[in-house]
Amino acid sequence: MGCYDCCIRCFWAVPYPSLVATLLLYAGMALFCGCGHEALSNTEVLVETYFARNSQDFTIMASFIKYFQYVIYGLASFFFLYGILLLAEGFYTTSAVKQTFGEFRSTHCGRCLSVTFIIVTYILAFIWLAVFAFTAIPVFFLFNMEQTCHNINLLAETTPSINQHGWICIDARQYGLLPWNAMPGKACGMTLASICKTSEYHITYDLFIATFAGAGVTLLALFLYLAATTYNYAVLRFLGRKGVR
Repeated sequence: MGCYDCCIRCFWAVPYPSLVATLLLYAGMALFCGCGHEALSNTEVLVETYFARNSQDFTIMASFIKYFQYVIYGLASFFFLYGILLLAEGFYTTSAVKQTFGEFRSTHCGRCLSVTFIIVTYILAFIWLAVFAFTAIPVFFLFNMEQTCHNINLLAETTPSINQHGWICIDARQYGLLPWNAMPGKACGMTLASICKTSEYHITYDLFIATFAGAGVTLLALFLYLAATTYNYAVLRFLGRKGVR
């Protein structure tokens, strides 16, 4: 066997869907975990600085942020290991690998392993769909805040009186960031417009957008894993029915 033939066999032995899904999974989790961790820290600073005067008002939110950051560490470790397992399963069940070693074996253990990965990946995909929707909430909040600031700036250019736009507010309590008795809990008028011009706001907004994008990429990777593992299982079942064991 020549070098060219060996290279061709090696290229055919690679489970490319699983490999692409693994790369997408790692890229998405890096965005989600890294940017999400920093976005939560910046959110705590933003709310504490501009929306709450009493430290007791954002104690619950600060605790939630701290615990969720620990969850992010766990998610990063779990998906790193799970991506390796799915990639290994893709190598194991790829027919090109079987042909390379001259054996087309579809064992009962291998089929059960493929079914297990399919079920677990389905569950993770549904859970991550909820996480993906959850990451859209802070993006929606900051987008509304930016649009409100834009409206205030337009009114400020056309109406010199601050009373004309002082009633336009963003209330953090409506989004569950603060309890209803928090003071002031909201920012209005030119105060709100000045918050939107700060670097803390823009950095937090960009980080949450990156977190949302990372969650979307991770969800795409899980769906791609579903397609790959389902196909691999179908191949194993087909080989089993043909009597190739």
